[in-house]
Amino acid sequence: MRVGLYPGTFDPITLGHIDIIRRAAALVDKLVIGVAINRDKGPLFSLEERVAMIEAECAHLTEQTGTEIVAHPFENLLIDCARDVGAQIIVRGLRAVADFEYEFQMVGMNRALDDTVETVFLMAEARHQAIASKLVKEIARLDGDVSKFVTPRVNAALRERLG
Repeated sequence: MRVGLYPGTFDPITLGHIDIIRRAAALVDKLVIGVAINRDKGPLFSLEERVAMIEAECAHLTEQTGTEIVAHPFENLLIDCARDVGAQIIVRGLRAVADFEYEFQMVGMNRALDDTVETVFLMAEARHQAIASKLVKEIARLDGDVSKFVTPRVNAALRERLG
């Protein structure tokens, strides 16, 4: 069974994330969405809320693709999380050249720690490339319309939290 790991904070999950998840599901038999517990980032949503959002938003993708998609919180090294879930592939989404430079460094470090785990980069579709959770939160905080960037369910959660 080919297992992929797509890590991130997903605070909140965006249409860009969902696009990468949908496309990554075509590459693996099981896709683990690694939900990072990153206290330094000061997430807007709790870990439990982020996991619940991912599960709700990905349920239909499991049905559509036939790929098992599960959320898995983690606070350890990414490569250790990959080992914990049995992932042979780490999936990373790229939006811009700046993402690539950072990701290139991360791949090098992860390969040094465990060269049996490959990293696969997927470019978000053009209409989703500018979407970043940080920007979505800022727009929502300033009472802007984020409906182009998140699902209706996530939009409602943002409005409830920030409203």
